[in-house]
Amino acid sequence: MAIGNVIKKYRKNKGMTQEAMAARLGVTAPAVNKWERGNTLPDVALIAPIARLLGITTDELLSFKDKLTDEEINQYLSKVQKDLEGKCFHDVFLSVEEIIEKYPNCEKLIWQAAVIMDANRMAINLPNKDNYDNVIFGWYERCLLSEDERIRNQAADSLFHAFVRKNDYEKAARYLDYFSLENPERKRKEALVNSKTGKRTEAYRAYEELIFSGYQHIQMLLNDLRVLYMEDDNHEMAKKLVKVSSSVASTFEMGKYNEVCFGLDVAAWEKDVVWTAHLMQEILDNIGTIGDFTKSKLYQHMTLKTVVDPNFSAGLKQKLLKSLEDESFNYMQENEDWKKLKSSV
Repeated sequence: MAIGNVIKKYRKNKGMTQEAMAARLGVTAPAVNKWERGNTLPDVALIAPIARLLGITTDELLSFKDKLTDEEINQYLSKVQKDLEGKCFHDVFLSVEEIIEKYPNCEKLIWQAAVIMDANRMAINLPNKDNYDNVIFGWYERCLLSEDERIRNQAADSLFHAFVRKNDYEKAARYLDYFSLENPERKRKEALVNSKTGKRTEAYRAYEELIFSGYQHIQMLLNDLRVLYMEDDNHEMAKKLVKVSSSVASTFEMGKYNEVCFGLDVAAWEKDVVWTAHLMQEILDNIGTIGDFTKSKLYQHMTLKTVVDPNFSAGLKQKLLKSLEDESFNYMQENEDWKKLKSSV
């Protein structure tokens, strides 16, 4: 906060006029007026007397401390939350305004204080809660300028939902640009706006696309986790994750092939002859269902490429049959079921 603003704030808190302050300091009233308007600065020799007169430290007068530490922020916000439980909301709100005015560049404080005050005015069903919109939304807007991406995103999220609550979807949509195009949250928010503004087909499609891409992301994570457990020789968890991957494919209606295609790497790792033969047989038997997810009503508004070319299925089957000779399956070569599968190549 500029020194002129600090002088004006604490002078008024003391109930002191510019003339009275000037008289106490031995300067003219226009000089005090110029300080407060930011046109001039007090003489260095007056810094200490001004601070004493206003009842503050020279550090406070000069706004020496621009930001609070994370610990100080947490302590202060804990106090705010406690005050909200036993004090008038408006009184607490004014105290928060004061601390934000004192530390105008402390973005983390502003963001978290805005969230707390915003949430509490809704939770207690404050009769005049809309009266606080301009200030609270202003706090969020200031955070949109933060260099911290997390603070920017959280502030944009709060503003988006605030205007959704007010059914002002045009204003809500303005904050979507604070989320990257690759961020699923942006697409989900766009779908919400579309669902409320007559673009229901677009909303359905967006939600379905999010579900479909979410499935792919989940399976990649499960695969990476399975590999990690295999590297750490954890057989129990590796096999558990095969079952989880299969269950996820079933839940997301991805078709039988996508339910049974997991586990060969774990079976080969364990050199489990019976399990390997069973899995390979299931995979080969269900190749024709590889594109069945396109038939699911979960994705009915999406345009999905259907795997219907019989040559594709036949080619995939031949590749799988040829893989029966891979070195990784040497432990299977004497198995009768394996021999039968190889004979069909």
